[in-house]
Amino acid sequence: TSGVAHFAYDDEETCLDEVRHLITLLPANSTEEPPAAPCDDPADRPGDTLLDLVPADPQRPYDMRQVVRELLDDGDLMEVHEHWAGNVICALGRIDGRTVGVVANQPMVLAGVLDIHASEKAARFVQLCDAFNIP
Repeated sequence: TSGVAHFAYDDEETCLDEVRHLITLLPANSTEEPPAAPCDDPADRPGDTLLDLVPADPQRPYDMRQVVRELLDDGDLMEVHEHWAGNVICALGRIDGRTVGVVANQPMVLAGVLDIHASEKAARFVQLCDAFNIP
């Protein structure tokens, strides 16, 4: 894939559901703060499974998506450019009800090395977050 489309879905219903979800994460314009959402997932949750997700052996790859899901409220992340430059994950989610942007190397793809495409993907995403006041 080329990175032209930020999102791609198999059917119209899924697309509309995901657009609705995206709208809940972004402010109405760049002068507003992102909307907060109530969350039943406690902010002080222990995250004990993180020790199981990240192997002690630094040579063993692991799925960073699982780690990120563990950190975000209700494990909910909305990945941007999911099918492009898979060696870096760029996603929107919430922590303690506040929208956050996440950039993380993905060890399962090219050992998470930042090549030109991954770097472009991350830079674009950081610009998006900056434009909408998303930490």
